[in-house]
Amino acid sequence: MTTEVAPEYVKKRVLILGVGNTLFGDDGFGPATVDYILKNCKIPDDVYVMDAGISAGELLFTIALSQERPEKIIVIDAVDVKKRPGEIFEIHIEELPENKTSDFSLHLFPSTNLLKEIRDQLGVKVTILACQAGKIPKLVNPGLSIPVQKSIPKAAKVALELAESTNS
Repeated sequence: MTTEVAPEYVKKRVLILGVGNTLFGDDGFGPATVDYILKNCKIPDDVYVMDAGISAGELLFTIALSQERPEKIIVIDAVDVKKRPGEIFEIHIEELPENKTSDFSLHLFPSTNLLKEIRDQLGVKVTILACQAGKIPKLVNPGLSIPVQKSIPKAAKVALELAESTNS
């Protein structure tokens, strides 16, 4: 009989997930920010930072089924809610634009439902740290727009501040 060993990311107090597809312009903001954090920032011992890419759903499913789970999940993602490109802000799951919740080609479907369930049924604090996208092309076109690229250090700082705080 084999016993499953829980992955390290479910055992930490806080999980920071960068989500997005680096092949589609500013949609790669989440992975780029995680890369920046891993290379340039001091990460507390109780925080796990991970590039989820387009596999957020699988990771969240593992968390939902795990006996252990983080107290807090911080999702870093690019969205289009008609703000200034590169602007960093928090957004509630319910406020995610329709194309993030219902388009099969985007990485958050059906992850938004899993995030809600993890938050509502399992009591995990979920924060979405968003960046207003400048360009998310329909065809493969890697590379972040300049405003989004410039916002990465700020997003990294905010994500780590959110990880450190106990009430947000």
